[in-house]
Amino acid sequence: MSKSKGNVIVPSEWIEQYGADAVRYWAASGRPGTDTAFDEGQLKIGRKLAMKLLNVSKFVLGLAADAEPCGIDAVTAPIDRAMLAELADLVDDATQAFDSFDYARALERVERFFWSFCDDYVELVKGRAYGNDGPEARASAQAALQCALSNLLRLFAPFLSFVTEEVWSWWQPGSVHRADWPASGELRAAAAATDPTIYTVAGEVLGAVRKAKSEQKRSLATAVSAVRVADTAPRLDALAFAAADVCNAGKIAALTTSVAEQLTVEVELVAADVA
Repeated sequence: MSKSKGNVIVPSEWIEQYGADAVRYWAASGRPGTDTAFDEGQLKIGRKLAMKLLNVSKFVLGLAADAEPCGIDAVTAPIDRAMLAELADLVDDATQAFDSFDYARALERVERFFWSFCDDYVELVKGRAYGNDGPEARASAQAALQCALSNLLRLFAPFLSFVTEEVWSWWQPGSVHRADWPASGELRAAAAATDPTIYTVAGEVLGAVRKAKSEQKRSLATAVSAVRVADTAPRLDALAFAAADVCNAGKIAALTTSVAEQLTVEVELVAADVA
């Protein structure tokens, strides 16, 4: 920006329109040492991200409102542990990026994980988190969700300062900006060497089911008669640990698998009602 060229952007109007967190998001998206053009689209993305963080936090904390408190040792389900293993990798990656002053990479990685967490993991475990599969399964899902939220709030805090502080105040003492930076050791211990592929493959299959429903202009709540998954043997073995969650989230009556060189998913929806 140059005052003599008359192209200076005054942040106050954009803060008023999109919020301070959205402006911080845009600023943090620029790579160190590179010119960064002002982009209102980035402000919109930043605001959407802040609102999603607020909403998913309400969901996670709302689940625990009528349940007994559960610590990270309650995480027992394979897909919950697999998610924590992925989260541990994220913590290490973001920490290394900050140590290298590459804050834009830290934001990019945290944001990518967050959207996958919301779109895939939350949907995969929602049924268990509500208690559909018994108290132990419920405790595992809720503990994993709360652990992930705690870590994500601290990872996002340098970028989305206000929404993270607000959510932190709902359930934690003090300020998120004075809380300890996340450490991967506790997460890896809770993951218990579980293969992260369980989380990855389950999310990919659920995503394929959702895509099939959207392409056929059907509701995401539409029941699925059958899903046939072809993939490599190791990935199918990983999927088996999360098959129940995938079926619950996708409203799938029957899920079958076969070995192939790469992932393909065939989805058969129930017949649409004819008026």
